[in-house]
Amino acid sequence: MLDHIGIAVSNFDRACAFYDHALAPLGITLMMIVPKEHTGGVSVGGYGQHRPQFWIHEETQQHPGVHVAFEAADHATVDAFYHAALAAGGTDNGAPGLRPHYHESYYGAFVHDPDGNNIEAVCHHPQSQ
Repeated sequence: MLDHIGIAVSNFDRACAFYDHALAPLGITLMMIVPKEHTGGVSVGGYGQHRPQFWIHEETQQHPGVHVAFEAADHATVDAFYHAALAAGGTDNGAPGLRPHYHESYYGAFVHDPDGNNIEAVCHHPQSQ
């Protein structure tokens, strides 16, 4: 349903270091950094698998509270995302596990990024084979 989404980060380099590690288990990488001459001097980067769909831009005034959920292929990938995000400086906001109050096969993990945004990986498939 969504084509892309963008969030503000207070420190672009720190955010890139976090997302480079946290999103790697999901096969998501930094695909593009927009030249500053096209952004009015603002640091902007796009992450994705086939094209940039998750964008970050540096902004001094933060408005945390954004929630972004990335689709994971299986439960092991959700677990790998969670551990990579914590190792990259994220903080726990919900360890990997089933969330039957959402849906019987909803398996997700939640972390706060360095700016307090709620970042999730979720698998909607029953336990992986």
